[in-house]
Amino acid sequence: MEFASILKEFYCGVDLHAKTMYGCIMNAKGEVVFHRNIPNDFALFSQIIKPYQESIAVGVESTFNWYWLADGCKEVGIPFFLGHALYMKAIHGGKKKNDRIDSKTIADLLRCNLFPLAYPYPREMRATRDLLRRRHRFVALRAEGYTHIQNTFSQCTASVWTGYRWYQWFRCQKERIQKGLEQVLFPS
Repeated sequence: MEFASILKEFYCGVDLHAKTMYGCIMNAKGEVVFHRNIPNDFALFSQIIKPYQESIAVGVESTFNWYWLADGCKEVGIPFFLGHALYMKAIHGGKKKNDRIDSKTIADLLRCNLFPLAYPYPREMRATRDLLRRRHRFVALRAEGYTHIQNTFSQCTASVWTGYRWYQWFRCQKERIQKGLEQVLFPS
């Protein structure tokens, strides 16, 4: 596990959600100077951190929607750190958990150099990675569907068809099955 090593005057911890984010800005002594829930809008976020922009670091836990915040921080020259979600849970792991506490914890982890880093994919590579993840999911669903059909077929017959033999039979029957479904669903 790799930790971020940050020396700044201010640290901004963000608990990011789909439509809002809870931000906590604290100074190097650990005193909170800003702690509020705001909508997900980089113009507003930039306006809030403007007084601290000379020496601030922004940290956020890795969720599904961190791209816009990372890109915005990069454009204006603010150091952005993406936290590894699993390791952050292991470090924080408190009984009480809410957005206010989470954002303060993220800022504290940044301040104390205990922020577990995750790899923030560059903008150019994100689309490819996301497509591969979606493809992997669809391939798994397809395999699951084939397995259900094969199990149903095996329950109804004495012989067990496995592997390529099953695949060949299914491909041969594909047109016949499609025509039968079309006749049932769309009678002429």
